[in-house]
Amino acid sequence: MDDAGDLGTVANPANHNDQPVFALTLLLVNQTRLAAFVPDFIQLKRNFFPGLCPPASHFLDSVLPEIKGADLRRDIARGNRNQSRHAIRFLNEVLDFCVRNEVKLISKVFVKGIGQPNRHTAVYTASCQSLFRAFDHYLTTADDFGFCIADSRAKGLNVPVAHSIFTQMFSTRQPQYPRIVELPTFGHSENHVGVQVCDLLTSALLVPMVTHTYCTGHVANIHVQPDYSRIRGRFTNRIQQLLYRYQDAQGTWKGGVTISDAILRRPSSLMFQDVPSA
Repeated sequence: MDDAGDLGTVANPANHNDQPVFALTLLLVNQTRLAAFVPDFIQLKRNFFPGLCPPASHFLDSVLPEIKGADLRRDIARGNRNQSRHAIRFLNEVLDFCVRNEVKLISKVFVKGIGQPNRHTAVYTASCQSLFRAFDHYLTTADDFGFCIADSRAKGLNVPVAHSIFTQMFSTRQPQYPRIVELPTFGHSENHVGVQVCDLLTSALLVPMVTHTYCTGHVANIHVQPDYSRIRGRFTNRIQQLLYRYQDAQGTWKGGVTISDAILRRPSSLMFQDVPSA
């Protein structure tokens, strides 16, 4: 699990560095795939970014330096032709890698209201709970058990999130998440391939897709780039291949990418409609 953006406010009008979108994403990877998942991703990093580690370094040491999704989306939207092509090729390979490994994705994304306050802890904990419900459903469907490694933040931010899951998991009235064996465990992304892949899909793809769809014409700053349309055009259909969606007992669709739009209350489906040509 990894997040992108922040939970700060967007001023009216927006300041230069106000981030209009916050996303929390959970990547579902079967542990039987890890033996191939880890070295395949490391090799992918070394192929596309050969200067990332010294040539004589141990192969597994290449997990430590990270390729950040925010840098890739910047290269696509504002880089030169070679930088843009390189980032697009790499992200295509990452998506191919995810499909090969039967990776699934669920995400909760908030489009912030302009000039509206945000309840930091409430937004993050509610998002985590929503993702855990979908994760538990997936595990039930697969007749399996699982646990979550989340990208670590400060202790004061991690503890309330884990405690919110704890109180639900061990409730004496109605315990939840029976297929999830432990609270979210916070690790450093340098050590976890899954968290690194989650960052790439969230920061390089989902955030610019949502930003272009919901913030264009409403927020004018560095985080809303017209060339994010290229990311939507090239990758929207490919992201849809990874989504884990299901219907609850009332027939309501859950999971996938759920977007809460505080600007105009537009539906999550809007991101997948009228997609620009690649």
